[in-house]
Amino acid sequence: MSASTSSPQWMQRKERGNLFWLRVMSALSVWAGRNPSRVVLHGIALYFVVAASAARKASRDYLQRCLGRRATWLDLYRHVLSFASTIHDRIYLLNDRHDLFDLRTSEDELAAMLKCVEQQGALLLGAHVGSFEVLRSLASTDPRLKVSVAMYPENARRINQTLAAISPKAVQDIIPLGHVDSMLRVNQALKERALVGILADRAVRADQSITLPFLGAPAQFSTGPFRLAALMKRPVYFMVGLYRGSNRYDVHFELIHDPARDAALPRDEVVREMLVRYVDALERQCRSAPYNWFNFFDFWGPERRAQP
Repeated sequence: MSASTSSPQWMQRKERGNLFWLRVMSALSVWAGRNPSRVVLHGIALYFVVAASAARKASRDYLQRCLGRRATWLDLYRHVLSFASTIHDRIYLLNDRHDLFDLRTSEDELAAMLKCVEQQGALLLGAHVGSFEVLRSLASTDPRLKVSVAMYPENARRINQTLAAISPKAVQDIIPLGHVDSMLRVNQALKERALVGILADRAVRADQSITLPFLGAPAQFSTGPFRLAALMKRPVYFMVGLYRGSNRYDVHFELIHDPARDAALPRDEVVREMLVRYVDALERQCRSAPYNWFNFFDFWGPERRAQP
């Protein structure tokens, strides 16, 4: 099958920019400091709002669903600026400059999640919402937290190149899925009481997806991460680090699967129930922080574009 029929839209789109300019921006940001180098982000955001028509269209579609009103040019600009800000902050987070950020989380949520981790490890299912890298910052301040990230090979290749351009040591804890030893590595990390994170909001192949209502219209979600979670028989948390402006991130953890509670259910039903809870949590967090959604492609698909 051709790429156009077998791969989802987000995998078909070419990325803007290149590693050379990423390295230049990384070096400039480290040299100048976070606040001075943030000035550049406003120009970058304005450029992409004007020049990236496909991303602009996708942004408008999402924002109108999430905000429940017509998205203005200011909304589009705020959306792209939030994305640029989290990418910029990634440079400092991956270089262990955690002192630059105000990370906030619920003590009750964190304590409950840590209790699970200390007993058997846990899976964290995140999304392209806010910043997943803030989890590394939390881990750096708490010796009980060890974090690995599992991702599909194509995405892993891109992310590895990006992370290596920022901080070579950042690629050490990435587990590529789809390899012969992938499940063994995930299972070993869990045995070592680690958190294994997966970004679960992008479908990889249509034949491994479930269609669920999301922000007022049907959307496809890959079952792969959820089948992995059901196979591992570990607690599963939804995790998101929402960018709130300036240097603040709000980190949330929400239990979406307890293997003891769902032990009597057939595996396919466990997968679907887990996915339903994930999508519900994702929608609530998107409405809580609408400019944190960073899927700049037609997430719902042309055949499901009915406005809410």
